[in-house]
Amino acid sequence: MIAPPPALQGARTRLRPVRETDIPLLRRWYEDREVIHWLHASERPPVRSEREVRDRYGPDAVRENEARWIIETREGQAIGMVRLEAIDTDCGRAELAVIIGEKAFWGRGYGTDAITLAVGYGLQDLGLRRVHLLADADNTRAIRCYEKVGFVREGLLRAHRSRYGQPLDMVVMGVLREDWERQTRG
Repeated sequence: MIAPPPALQGARTRLRPVRETDIPLLRRWYEDREVIHWLHASERPPVRSEREVRDRYGPDAVRENEARWIIETREGQAIGMVRLEAIDTDCGRAELAVIIGEKAFWGRGYGTDAITLAVGYGLQDLGLRRVHLLADADNTRAIRCYEKVGFVREGLLRAHRSRYGQPLDMVVMGVLREDWERQTRG
């Protein structure tokens, strides 16, 4: 079982555990069609209630193979959430998921900083050998962000998911511990 993740401080963001008071904010983000457009959530029915959000992402929705944080600015404004999912310390891998729910903070480096913190926690603190993710092939802003953090494109999943009923290709990206260490030293 993974211990509850610690708060992490970056250059632009702070990652902290999810609190009960975050539930209305998370609900607003997951109900916003513009926000979920880029998420796997866009192919599912929208979140309907605070209870549903609490059950999926709340502080008591403990999953033994997940680390989950709220992304805050240095001034303390909650702007998103980042998760390491399917953490498998035996096999040394996890999957990254991120949402920047406050659109005013899109494209301003907050996601890059938060992802750097989460990936560093996985590769260094948990001793994972790789972190991977799936990104919509047309999400150039996110792919550019992931590449800045050190992820490389590993493949393409054709028509892997649907967005509003239309097939959508997804890019598989990953970062290995040795690449991460080389990048952070350089």
